[in-house]
Amino acid sequence: LSLCFPQKLWKMLESDQFRSIWWSEGGKCVAINKDLFKVEVLGRGVRQQVFNTRHIKSIIRQLNLYGFTKMQRDIQRSASLPEFLSEEAAASAHSQILYYYNPSFNRAHPWLLGTCKRR
Repeated sequence: LSLCFPQKLWKMLESDQFRSIWWSEGGKCVAINKDLFKVEVLGRGVRQQVFNTRHIKSIIRQLNLYGFTKMQRDIQRSASLPEFLSEEAAASAHSQILYYYNPSFNRAHPWLLGTCKRR
């Protein structure tokens, strides 16, 4: 049985097998650690492949085709130089994490998954 992209994504999020993708914002957003996802999910051998691609851009394209929008993170910056520099380092690590939102893709409302259609 072949699952569509949102169903595969849901199964991954609900599985404890993947560290590179998780529910964020109380189950309303999908969070993806880009570098870890490339290794953990896209770097798998043919027999263990989750998606029929090895490129993160293809996954992002699929997210967009299914109505997901990228969420930006608002980070307040300090005025003092040492604090600013440490916040910059944290923000750089944080920039590897992508956040995507779709109103029909919500952990608390699994029945909405059926309304998550390709554009």
